[in-house]
Amino acid sequence: MWVLGISAYYHDSAAALVRDGEVIAAAQEERFCRQKHHAGFPIRAIQYCLREAEITLDQLDHIVFYDKPFLKFERLLETYHAFAPAGFRSFAAAMPVWLKEKLFQKRLLLRELQALAPGLELHGRLLFSEHHLSHAASAFYPSPFERALILVMDGVGEWATSSVMLGEGREIRVLKELHFPHSLGLLYSAFTAFCGFKVNDGEYKLMGLAPYGEPVYADLIREHLVDIAEDGSFRLDMRYFNYCTGLTMTNRRFEQLFGRGPRQPEADITQSDMDLACSIQQVAEEIILKMAASIRREYGVENLCLAGGVALNSVANGKLLRSGLFDGLWIQPAAGDAGAALGAALVAVHLYCQQQRRPHAEPDGMKGAYLGPAFADDDIRQLLEQRGMRYQYLAEDELVASAAQALAEDKVIGWFQGRMEFGPRALGNRSILGNPCSAHTQLQMNLKIKFRESFRPFAPSVLREDAADYFDLAQGSPYMQLVASVLPARRREPSAEERTLTGIQRVNAVRSDIPAVTHVDYSARVQTVSADTNPLFHRLISRFKALTGYGVVVNTSFNVRDEPIVCTPQDALSCYEKTALDELYIGRFRLMKKWP
Repeated sequence: MWVLGISAYYHDSAAALVRDGEVIAAAQEERFCRQKHHAGFPIRAIQYCLREAEITLDQLDHIVFYDKPFLKFERLLETYHAFAPAGFRSFAAAMPVWLKEKLFQKRLLLRELQALAPGLELHGRLLFSEHHLSHAASAFYPSPFERALILVMDGVGEWATSSVMLGEGREIRVLKELHFPHSLGLLYSAFTAFCGFKVNDGEYKLMGLAPYGEPVYADLIREHLVDIAEDGSFRLDMRYFNYCTGLTMTNRRFEQLFGRGPRQPEADITQSDMDLACSIQQVAEEIILKMAASIRREYGVENLCLAGGVALNSVANGKLLRSGLFDGLWIQPAAGDAGAALGAALVAVHLYCQQQRRPHAEPDGMKGAYLGPAFADDDIRQLLEQRGMRYQYLAEDELVASAAQALAEDKVIGWFQGRMEFGPRALGNRSILGNPCSAHTQLQMNLKIKFRESFRPFAPSVLREDAADYFDLAQGSPYMQLVASVLPARRREPSAEERTLTGIQRVNAVRSDIPAVTHVDYSARVQTVSADTNPLFHRLISRFKALTGYGVVVNTSFNVRDEPIVCTPQDALSCYEKTALDELYIGRFRLMKKWP
């Protein structure tokens, strides 16, 4: 049975294809159209999925959309009614769009799909899943657990903002929910916007900024903005927020509470911004940990799965793991709305069609998240020759040896291999790699290659078998979803000069023997690399270890600021040419900026 899942029309549209519960292909539309967080219908992602499986649209048994538009419309109407007459401008702007398109989304979806296969009757194959159920399915069904609690937290689905569900076998049932407007995702996004970053894009920047600050506003947040119960449930004081009916996240009362206005994008980051980031991160962690502890006590289930945008908060995830509340923790790598396309497909397989789950061949059902397109060497060679680019064609052993040597010489390389990753993280197939031992790597990669804020940390990719030599990490982290501490034995005490540094200046201090991946608070967002899941990337890191003694490399996504991760060889070449990357390894081809 073939099922296609779709997410679209909000942000991070995507498509995922499942055969009898096995994930065959999945990709975000942004990777093909080159618009970050693209929200439109994922036509290219759908075409890719069908092409990967070598099937056509008429062979699909079901096509499933990731939420229910009528329930969203109900929430919209009830919210505007509750806050009337406030928000009339927003209401007047939203209604024409809903009445023209979103309310009749089934008709819109059928029209878009039939453009792919004119004349094909698809009306009876189109299904709709609820938003949080799609997230929950994306987390539970690919997980290694037969039975687990599922915690979904995001901005908002139809009504739910936080959901607790129980997954058992092929069944998922809702246990409890928190409803809009009381949302941890929207609370965190409000501070994201207030600190000058884009909502649904800059939340990870706020998380990375938090260690530079102090939680001086945390009590103010608890006292005025959010009332947190012992079980982790909470209520927001909506007098401080504008997202229910307005065109902004926060209002004048919010500004008065913190004695300042929003930071303008691209303005200098102040100590106040750092302290706000630290404070909301602390409050978010408190809510997540209290909620997790409460449901562990209440239901007595030893495993937990996470999905929804809040599950991308890898710092909170790491603290949840270290709390020991659950015996097993599994987080959907595409935890945001892109992953809900996959969940929607799995809802149809296991709940609508009642197909039993099958055991996973790998540690989980995500296949390392390597679910996107791959490209043949012949096609890459043809492109290189069309563009008149000088290259070397190498055997695999030579490729690995050359790349490892380049990293050992402190070069920064592009690494484009195999199938593209699904989700927001580059996991060794569409990556920019560097030497973690160099104190200059972070600055060079941020300013000369990624063209992004200097405070942003880089992640380590470490051999799975060596992870315990570098990080305090109790389990594997193949999807870069857990932040762990660098071991004390590897840390370096700051010099007298470094101790005088404040704020963002502290980014330049050398804090360990792997400084390029050690954040200001001695933490790192870790990816553990297994020889079973990504043998080529594992071989590269192993070769680097043979040269340097370190079984870890710097890994960041292969893109520049405000662009999606590269998808095709053309994308990779374009990024390589406009950055200060030293070398590019694309398939079996090596390109260098400076040839000997």
